Amino acid sequence: MSNMTDTMTKIAAGLERAFASRGFAEPSVEDLRDAAAVSLRTLYKYTPSRSEMVLAALEHRHRRYLSKIFDDIPDDPKTALDAMFDRVGVWMETETAHGCLFHGAVASEPGSARLRELLERHKAEVATCAVKVTDLVGCEVEILVILEGLTQAWALHRNAALESAKLLGRGLRRLDI
Repeated sequence: MSNMTDTMTKIAAGLERAFASRGFAEPSVEDLRDAAAVSLRTLYKYTPSRSEMVLAALEHRHRRYLSKIFDDIPDDPKTALDAMFDRVGVWMETETAHGCLFHGAVASEPGSARLRELLERHKAEVATCAVKVTDLVGCEVEILVILEGLTQAWALHRNAALESAKLLGRGLRRLDI
């Protein structure tokens, strides 16, 4: 990995942590610089505006999410279905109990076409990966609705939301849509 890539990854990871914990409006540029653990000059070199900082953080989160949910998932589609939902539950427990950071970013800047495109790409890639590992071909929207419901219901229902998502996922398999 090149030094430039290492630096950008470090910055993006710090920005992701800052935005995930404090939202998109609250952290000052100095807070974001501190979270990224770089100089202000370096922060602006790699992310020349606040919107670029948000995009870098979300790109980093996107890669981490796909990795945490889908890397080394069981080969058996039925086992993979429960494992996928379990991993989303762990993600919600450890990473964000407040719902989807991508939706939060779009809500904080609703006019941003780039944020909306990133949200759409993230959700499409999640759905594609989910369908691939569960062998529920053609059920991208259905799986995405279940995953979105789980992330939104997590704050109120935690394990009950997780178990409901698993039940709904198994129901998709039985329906053989």
